[in-house]
Amino acid sequence: MDHISPGLAAHKGSRGKVLLDLKRDQPLTAAELAARVGVSTTAVRRHLKELEAEGLVVYGREQRGHGAPTFAFRLTADGETLFPHRYEETVTRLLEHLMANDGKAAALTVIKQQYADLKRRLGELDDLSHGDRLSAVAGVLSEAGFMAQSDESASTLNVCNCAIHAVAECLPETCDVELEFLRNTLGASVHRKTHIVSGSNACEYSVVFDQDEEVGDPASLQELT
Repeated sequence: MDHISPGLAAHKGSRGKVLLDLKRDQPLTAAELAARVGVSTTAVRRHLKELEAEGLVVYGREQRGHGAPTFAFRLTADGETLFPHRYEETVTRLLEHLMANDGKAAALTVIKQQYADLKRRLGELDDLSHGDRLSAVAGVLSEAGFMAQSDESASTLNVCNCAIHAVAECLPETCDVELEFLRNTLGASVHRKTHIVSGSNACEYSVVFDQDEEVGDPASLQELT
């Protein structure tokens, strides 16, 4: 289930979908975008031309396989700003100051509290179906600026806009806190398959709803209650 970023409000319909698909899985060719958006390649090229004129997308040559190079599109820096970052620079500076004065543990306490607040906003999910749990968690993450997408059939959760990317880069343990939040909140075994901090377009999590699976370290989970 999609949770559309407020930053795309001025780009509705197919244009918004083009931007969203590029954010999730760039670079993409016009043909690939057309298949994802569900319109003709000609229509996608028209949207791309308009977005390029606005300075939101850029294209370059890509070598894929043994064939001739093809043109693929990606978001520009201005295009990336359409997606929420929720005062990331200010938060990063505050955490850096906190770590310098009170140590890394103090900064992690702040991060854990933020995820604990998200968990409280969700409430109890035990009575919900697996798909509804995934959708609820994706929704609260998107409201917090993470732009998450759930897929019940594949049992995955995809976070394609990290609202605290810079924070995670200076404090990698932040990503561990997020993983424990997902395990605890979903009541499932959750494994990270791709990682934005490592250069991927998204953090993709596989979710296994099995009560016999170990959900996580009880000591870590207790900090999120």
